[in-house]
Amino acid sequence: MIKPAIQYLALGLSSVLFLFPLAWMIGRALGAPHDIGINYFTQVWSSELFGRYFLNSLIVSASITILNLLLCSMGGFYLARYQSIFSKSMFWTIILTLVVPVPVLMIPLYLVISALGWLDTYWALILPWAVTPLGLFLMKQHFEKMPVSIEESARMDGAGDYTILFRIVMPMSRPALAVLGIYTFIQSWNQFLFPFLLVDSAAMRTLPVGLAFFHSYQDISVAGLMAGAGIASIPMIAVFLLFQRQIIAGLTQGALKE
Repeated sequence: MIKPAIQYLALGLSSVLFLFPLAWMIGRALGAPHDIGINYFTQVWSSELFGRYFLNSLIVSASITILNLLLCSMGGFYLARYQSIFSKSMFWTIILTLVVPVPVLMIPLYLVISALGWLDTYWALILPWAVTPLGLFLMKQHFEKMPVSIEESARMDGAGDYTILFRIVMPMSRPALAVLGIYTFIQSWNQFLFPFLLVDSAAMRTLPVGLAFFHSYQDISVAGLMAGAGIASIPMIAVFLLFQRQIIAGLTQGALKE
């Protein structure tokens, strides 16, 4: 009886710890008791720039997520199924890039994007993150756990690599794809440093960058900023609630046996 009680107590304290920032944000957005809290949300949403920031973040995050699901699956399948010196070298190079601090990439990436003429465009916000090392690592590890017997049977029937990947392997990898997609979407939606660095005009700013400038442009209170942050968190919460079963299945999925 004592052990379950301790576990429930730990879970309860953890929930309070994680939910407190969200509750505090909503409380500040609603304002003082004599204020009408919904006014802050409507004021922020109806402002001229906020809708553009929201649309930019949606376009960028959705594009990066789709590209990662496609390219990381293709790359991970190659690394898992085609063992060679080249593929092993590529894999360890990918592992090494995971330990590189993000600020180290600021200047090289800016110079490359500037040389290509992509500054202040969607290309600068999307293409550098079209495939990520963590996504490649995740999909490679997942594909290595999958039995190859089904793939071999498909090859005997004349199926090629792309047919096997897109019509057999990927449909069987929905939990892993859900984890990768949700993680990529949330990371892209919250990204601040590189959108701030690679974008100059207000019309191209994403939501996190736009909110950083929102106070000076709109001259609104902290409650207004919290309302903006609350609206910005809605897509992430919605994505998690819609795909929570796939996330849990992906995190708890054990090794597959042939």
